[in-house]
Amino acid sequence: MGVFSKYHRYRERGEAPNENNVARFGQPVHSLFTSTKFFSLHHHIDITDSYEQVVYTANSKFFSLHDKTDVTDSAGHHVAHIERKIFTIHERHFITMDDGTRFEMSNELFHLIKDITNIEGLGWQLRGNILGLNFELYDKDGSVIAVIGQKMLSIHDKYCIDIYKREYEKIVVAILVTLQHMIRDRENAAASSSSSSSSSSGS
Repeated sequence: MGVFSKYHRYRERGEAPNENNVARFGQPVHSLFTSTKFFSLHHHIDITDSYEQVVYTANSKFFSLHDKTDVTDSAGHHVAHIERKIFTIHERHFITMDDGTRFEMSNELFHLIKDITNIEGLGWQLRGNILGLNFELYDKDGSVIAVIGQKMLSIHDKYCIDIYKREYEKIVVAILVTLQHMIRDRENAAASSSSSSSSSSGS
């Protein structure tokens, strides 16, 4: 495990939390895991607990310009609605929680190593490491709420979320789902740009 156990935050259920996370933040109070199904008419994400029980699901409408997504819990109760704002360079998404809480996620112009995603309406901030596929979520006082790790080289787009403030679990799940959509959009844009460049150079 070596380097990855120390610096890469993703872990499978049943494995111990990342040692650096524990040294910095202590033991998480709860952990969740996600797996995305790409090969379906709907972009579907299952969020499971340490016992492989599905506790939340996220479904996106097929071919939706605004990438509309709804998150529900295991009982079928609505948790959050997510929409992407089109025609923006800041990857902006709007999130409405079922209790009426509203906030926006917008990515600052891309940094070389670190990404900073502002969560307007909450005063929170998501700080990411694109190379290490690691993300930390902080509240307005700078206290850690959750640490997110993405599995490398996985066709199912897997994430692990270690939560330090359980009272924010539903908001953390909505943020995680939005983050996955933002990363997917960026990858699609990069692939499209690369394809366009190849076509131009070959003509």
